[in-house]
Order: sequence, then C-alpha cells, then structure tokens
Amino acid sequence: MSICEVQFAIDDQQIAYDIVTALLDRHLVACAQRLGPIVSRYWWKGQQEESREWLVLLKTRSELSDTIMSVITEMHPYETPEVIVVPVLGGSEKYVQWVESETASAVTE
Repeated sequence: MSICEVQFAIDDQQIAYDIVTALLDRHLVACAQRLGPIVSRYWWKGQQEESREWLVLLKTRSELSDTIMSVITEMHPYETPEVIVVPVLGGSEKYVQWVESETASAVTE
C-alpha cells in the first residue's frame, strides 16, 4: 500500500481552506477533511499555551508527502506548524485505488 495521511493543525479556517484548495488543484491530495474546532494545549517558547484550532486530514500517495509538507509550510502562518505524515497500513482496496488514481496526475513543481 502506498498511501498516507498528512495532518496539520491551524487556527484560521480560511487559510486551511486555501491550503486544501491549493493541494486539490495540483492533485497532490485526493481528499481533505477538516475537524474542529479542537482545543490544543502545548509548550511554546517556555510557556504552556492553548489555542482553538482545526485539524486537517489529507489523503495522498506516500511519495507526494514531501511536496505536500512544503506547500503547507509555505502557506501556513505559524512559525513552526504541526505537519505530520501518518502511514496507512491497511484499508479498503477500492479506496486505496481511488486515492492513487486521483493523485496520479499530481503537479509536484
């Protein structure tokens, strides 16, 4: 199986929408889901912080993850955005084929 999920968190719904649109327009992802708002608590510059954020889940082929992370970090307003890649170890064969098909014409430049 050659697909993965790329995740990022963000506090601005419009920028999340813009990032997803850019990724979909280039066929880098087959789909995106935005969950939230969620409450994130974390350490930042020596202090505990709390933010209201949205979590975005992106479905794609594993070999596109570096390009996707670059697009996200270029468009993301955070100094250090959370962007992680989660391998998919199993799933519906038809779904995996759909993700692969939808990203087959990805524009990586």
